Amino acid sequence: MTAPHACLPRHIAIIMDGNGRWAKKRFLPRHAGHRSGVDSVRRTVNRCGELGVEVLTLFAFSSENWQRPEQEVSLLMQLFMTALKRETKALHRNNVRLQVIGERSAFAPELQAILQESEQLTQHNQGLRLVIAANYGGHWDIAQSVQKLAEQVAQGQLKSSDIDCQQIASHLSLADLPNPDLFIRTGGEQRISNFLLWQLAYTELFFTDVLWPDFNETELDRAIAWFASRQRRFGRTGDQVEGNA
Repeated sequence: MTAPHACLPRHIAIIMDGNGRWAKKRFLPRHAGHRSGVDSVRRTVNRCGELGVEVLTLFAFSSENWQRPEQEVSLLMQLFMTALKRETKALHRNNVRLQVIGERSAFAPELQAILQESEQLTQHNQGLRLVIAANYGGHWDIAQSVQKLAEQVAQGQLKSSDIDCQQIASHLSLADLPNPDLFIRTGGEQRISNFLLWQLAYTELFFTDVLWPDFNETELDRAIAWFASRQRRFGRTGDQVEGNA
């Protein structure tokens, strides 16, 4: 069921939705769903590594998620720290490079330190690039890029007339990586929820009703097979694309 290598997405981005509903269906507290979701993360990372996917970006915690109940947020932060401590050495053994994007100053100092340690340990790995978006929002990403450009203009390093799409993109969180080819959202919702707004401009969007804790290698392969069936035009006509095939 796996797509041929030529049709494999270089970069997959995932909104891991449905943990709470998965737990509710089983009469469990919401945090039980988040804990089970960590297992799905492990399966997905391993499968992407096996297939040769270059980049996997996971939306772990959005800038809007602070609005959730305080207890749930606290448990999510604790789970984040625990998972990083437990999984980073395994990622390193598997040649995975970890990168965290988002405004991390809002996190507790202990979590910030763990994030830095995990990134440093894996920074020279050449396999899958695993990007975790935490306290991240697409609006924030674009705004912080524009702020950097505005500072350059104020310092006389750049003229305002020089600011274009390429300049903005060069200061985004994923500036050194290819834009996502395939976006997956689990849990049945069909929106991108302020995730990688700039980078998803020409991404193929795959929505599934499967709740994140139930997302496994078979479901990932199904999404990749669907991606392989898509004709990616990037503004051209279908005949143009087929003519260049």
